[in-house]
Amino acid sequence: MHGDDRPAALCVTNAKGGTGKTTVAINVAGALNQRDRDVLFVDLDPQGNATEGLGLVEAYDAAPPTLFDVLTDPEQRSAVRDLIVEHDEMDVLPSNVDMLQAEHELTLASVMATLEADPSLSMDPSALTPLTINASPETLTGPHALGGLEAVLDELTGYDYVVVDSPPFYGQLTDTAIYATGAVLIPALTEATSERAIELLFDQIAALEERTDRTVREVGVVANRVESTNEDEEMLEWLGAVFDDVPVWAVRKRVALQRAFSAGQSLFAYDPTVDVADVFLEVATELDRQFGFAEEITR
Repeated sequence: MHGDDRPAALCVTNAKGGTGKTTVAINVAGALNQRDRDVLFVDLDPQGNATEGLGLVEAYDAAPPTLFDVLTDPEQRSAVRDLIVEHDEMDVLPSNVDMLQAEHELTLASVMATLEADPSLSMDPSALTPLTINASPETLTGPHALGGLEAVLDELTGYDYVVVDSPPFYGQLTDTAIYATGAVLIPALTEATSERAIELLFDQIAALEERTDRTVREVGVVANRVESTNEDEEMLEWLGAVFDDVPVWAVRKRVALQRAFSAGQSLFAYDPTVDVADVFLEVATELDRQFGFAEEITR
């Protein structure tokens, strides 16, 4: 079993649009479930794509308290237990329409934290309180405002893994996800534009590590929607060279992945005979190895 009392956690992240980030996250969670792991899936994307893709549209429109409240207000952290929704393959902490305010809220909280930490700055952090919904100097616990999700996860027990689907953009919300997990799984397309996106992700992680003194590690790369072209093969070679110390998995383009998403399931519940299901099982097996889980027979 995992050697830590806390669940293993990873953030599936890439700010480049169209990488299939959410599809990868759902199917990795489904593969971990196949290996008898208890998984909590956290949809931190304000657009709620994973929440929709897991058939939980009603949760996205639910009334407060929501993920936004437990993320930004320490007084409401314990309400997270009531937000968890059961799914056949995993438990889900769904996104909500209120999360559209989260980036603004966390940005202002970050400014408050900076003002609190540096007395040479003349502005009173409480002056920003009228601009926020929940954040105030009293809600801050350190020199930055990135600990909200970590504190939320501390309220929950009984999981082997937490899989966080991050927003498809760089900012405080994505940093909050990376800070809480300390590990990233990177989906990428096998096209030249991915090079710049990955360089930006490296920059983001380096800035986060410098800001927080927390180490973030890459657990692997999922090359998604791979086709049989020269560009795809060249990009797979490039990814292998850049990430020479972690696995790079190739997921071929398959319509079944989109059909499973539309059905509110991972591929394992929809059609486990599709060939790329084996790739996601390889990902799950490697995650178990990296996070120190004993080998168990898959379902």
